[in-house]
Amino acid sequence: MQKTPFPPPKPVAQTWRPELVRLPPLTPLRRAFRTLARGLLRVVRLLCLKVEVRGLDNFPKRGPALVVINHRGDADTPLLLTCLPELDALGRIELYDFPILGKLMDWYGIIWLHRGRPDRRALRAALAGLAEGRLLAIAPEGRYSLTEGLEPGGEGAAYLARKADVPIVPVALTGTDNTRVYASLRRLRRARVTLTVGMPFRLAESGEGPGELARDTRLIMQTLADLLPPELRGAYGESAKI
Repeated sequence: MQKTPFPPPKPVAQTWRPELVRLPPLTPLRRAFRTLARGLLRVVRLLCLKVEVRGLDNFPKRGPALVVINHRGDADTPLLLTCLPELDALGRIELYDFPILGKLMDWYGIIWLHRGRPDRRALRAALAGLAEGRLLAIAPEGRYSLTEGLEPGGEGAAYLARKADVPIVPVALTGTDNTRVYASLRRLRRARVTLTVGMPFRLAESGEGPGELARDTRLIMQTLADLLPPELRGAYGESAKI
């Protein structure tokens, strides 16, 4: 992937579909579909990816917890859903209209999100899921990274973790860039990828104040960056530390 030192602005949803935003109920049918989907994705992972998992003992055996990830490419999804326990996740609303994929994601049970816009329904749905004890995954960068490393994170993860008072589990992914994965597949090789689980942590009790979410976001992203090799830390590399 070519380095982009100054990535373009973060995307803003061009459609507004609030009627689709909800916490998907965990019905027996949805649980059965999730089991089937995870099984099929495990086959995809075995065929396409050569996976190294680190720190899996750090992952909580049950929720509630907020799982924060760096977002690099399409391979992130099969990697997360087959190497970790069952996750709920937020996904961009534009994917709902993708042929087949959107329907499969809706059947799995995604909390649809309007990126870059005040989406109180999505926040309420995420908080409700955490209140039920679910493991909720979120990518604070808000998209696949367009640079070689971490992009600045949005404040949604910090807001959810503080509002719900749940532990944060950092999970770092490497090697899942689309260019890298698809280039390997064209050569009939499995792409080497890693998934690293860091130690869960909670945000300190500091009370509300100016700049609190910004400070919490920097802490979350820095903890995630520390799990990545230096060349992938991007906006949270050594030069960016205070």
